Amino acid sequence: MAKDANYICPVCGVRSPVSSLTWRCPRCGGPWDLDFTAAPVRPGALRDRVNSLWRYEEALPLSEPYASLGEGRTPLVGLTGEVSAKLDYLMPTLSFKDRGAVLLAELARRLGPDRVVADSSGNAGTAVAAYCARAGLDCTVYVPEATSSKKLEQIRAHGARLNVVPGGREAAARAACVAADEPGTFYASHVFNPYFLHGTKTYVYELWEDLGGRLPETLAVPVGNGTLLLGAALATAELHTAGLIDRRPALLAVQARPVAPLATAFAAGADDATPAAAAPTSAEGIAIPNPPRARQILRAVRESGGTFRTVTDPQIRDAQLDLARRGLYVEPTGVACWAAVRAEPPQGAVVVPLCGSGTKTGLAQG
Repeated sequence: MAKDANYICPVCGVRSPVSSLTWRCPRCGGPWDLDFTAAPVRPGALRDRVNSLWRYEEALPLSEPYASLGEGRTPLVGLTGEVSAKLDYLMPTLSFKDRGAVLLAELARRLGPDRVVADSSGNAGTAVAAYCARAGLDCTVYVPEATSSKKLEQIRAHGARLNVVPGGREAAARAACVAADEPGTFYASHVFNPYFLHGTKTYVYELWEDLGGRLPETLAVPVGNGTLLLGAALATAELHTAGLIDRRPALLAVQARPVAPLATAFAAGADDATPAAAAPTSAEGIAIPNPPRARQILRAVRESGGTFRTVTDPQIRDAQLDLARRGLYVEPTGVACWAAVRAEPPQGAVVVPLCGSGTKTGLAQG
């Protein structure tokens, strides 16, 4: 079913087999990590492989997927002399969440649960719905009531049951957690299930391959629940341990200023984040008041020598319009990193991810 891997709680050390439907640590209730050792990906072995994220098979905890839709291998284009953008909105469901969702759906397909549940502000739910459709799995997605109508339409179109929960992102997560405890349920959580992080890490493997075996000085990453950032930290650690890069890039973590618990904790030198109040922002995908992996995110940024920045809604709208005038139509959450880098460019080469298509949301309100 899978390579040699087990769930492990990074706080308690509790272990669980991957074949289990236990979705969180039974002792502390926290998210799982994956006890899995990636083998080195050798550049010379890549030439004749499938042109998707599955080409990095040595580094992935699953192989020979059925549920794939050809995800990954998105273009890298220049924005300025030092800043490049990776167009991760050019995915099957039009967001980077496909990288992790395909691993969750593939794992669920092999486990054969009665149902799959997920929660999301939109893009992760859309991706899980699409890959569950591909895998032939029954799927229910919980979303907050403010979710973009276009994202709701996309989830329904993939055949998933949609449960619109009154309240914000945290309310949707709580509803999904209740459903996840029902017998025979696989919780395709992009936050609690570490297989998702091992999917998002392929973002960095692609950069490493496309840049000729190196990485830029800085990786800018939008952060709500931190799934792309933690995937990036996994990949840079694996590449460095294998001797395939000689240094690990700094992680520039970007939050929306109205909801920025991690940036606040980082500035205070704290090891954990205090939950923030929910507040409206056009960057709905990173407006997470209480991220469950806060400690891991803060530690990863500090260990990389990176930092946090916040951006305002006017900055996000300006950045979205700027990219559109360059031919790139990206949703507000997906332009947060460009907004931050435009305002204060880091030293050296930088890559920003453009994470979701503007067709999912339209223009940010000014």
